[in-house]
Amino acid sequence: MTASRFDSPEASIAYMREVAVKRSGFSNWLGVEPITVWGGEAELELVLRDEMTQHHGFAHGAIVGLMADNACAWAAASAVGDVVTGSYTINFLAPAIGTKLRSKGTVIKAGKRQVVVRADVWAEEDDGASKLVASAQGTIVPTGQVEQKR
Repeated sequence: MTASRFDSPEASIAYMREVAVKRSGFSNWLGVEPITVWGGEAELELVLRDEMTQHHGFAHGAIVGLMADNACAWAAASAVGDVVTGSYTINFLAPAIGTKLRSKGTVIKAGKRQVVVRADVWAEEDDGASKLVASAQGTIVPTGQVEQKR
């Protein structure tokens, strides 16, 4: 596990809710909820709505991609501060059919100029059933700022 830039797990969640969700129009509209953002790891959840699906009825790939991207970026941010995504590669493994999506990101290597992170995304049902639907690897770039100002 990587050291955290936050004083506590609670401080990291409060920061992510205020900055990464409320100040991000897309994440805010989607209702992305940080579960854990601490020490180079992040877990987030999203309750799926009909307008997030594609014509077959499962979560649109862009929504699955956002969950992987955010898990990578938020895990990196917990270790190094403010970040932006440099790149990510995602593999879609199965249709994202469920009532919510959950993603988990873990820092593989944090450096001064880039952070390499891996993330997985699961589709979950209300009864607890889950299925791995995507895996991603991202290169996240520290901005050198504590918080990006608008």
